[in-house]
Amino acid sequence: MTTRSPRSADRLLAVAAALAALAAGVLAVAVAPTDAVQGQPQRLMYVHVPAAWLAYLCFAGVLVTSIAYLVRRDLRWDRVAQAAAELGVGMTALAIALGSVWGRPVWGVWWVWDPRLVTTAVLLLVYLGYLSVRGLGDDRAAGARRAAAVGIIGFANVPVVHFSVVWWRTLHQPASVLSPDPAPMDPRMAAALGVAVLAFTLAGALVVRRRLRVLAVADTAAAPPAEGDAPAGVAAGPLVVVPRSRS
Repeated sequence: MTTRSPRSADRLLAVAAALAALAAGVLAVAVAPTDAVQGQPQRLMYVHVPAAWLAYLCFAGVLVTSIAYLVRRDLRWDRVAQAAAELGVGMTALAIALGSVWGRPVWGVWWVWDPRLVTTAVLLLVYLGYLSVRGLGDDRAAGARRAAAVGIIGFANVPVVHFSVVWWRTLHQPASVLSPDPAPMDPRMAAALGVAVLAFTLAGALVVRRRLRVLAVADTAAAPPAEGDAPAGVAAGPLVVVPRSRS
């Protein structure tokens, strides 16, 4: 029985993500109806919401793999946490930017001090801090421990962000998914959103897989040579004894 190579799996993920993205684009632009209140700007939802969803998923991954690292002290878990955090930070920044673009024609401003926006900005800062503490000092394991602590504590802000529209008065519309009382949605809108979420999830998995290989190579290069190994840059070869000449 043959095993599938990592690059073959990457190609399958890339094809699946591209097909899902194409289907989501068609559904979002040509099938889903125009929102009766917000008009065309509402179509940004089909990118804004999947970006936020993928950020949540990444930060949940950081939580789980950070706990696993502290228990097992295996750097493979830490690499997964780092790759997920990097993608989560990017998706959070994308969600904030798209929310601002969406809010300008609907609310009349680029930014308001709304609970959802503020807590999301705090979430972005927390995980930027998570990435920053990794580089404090030269001890790789100590940096991983610091980052794991921040990743575990920082996840507490994720449910605050998500349920901020329920707990406080806010301009932001109710949560489209994962809400105790979801807003009604046209089935065609729901289908477009669901396929877009799938496309982002598949693409995110591909990005994390590729980033993990880069991080693994970096850890291997930075690891000290094992006892008895030849120093870096020196080829190992047979030991040659040169007799001392007699004068």
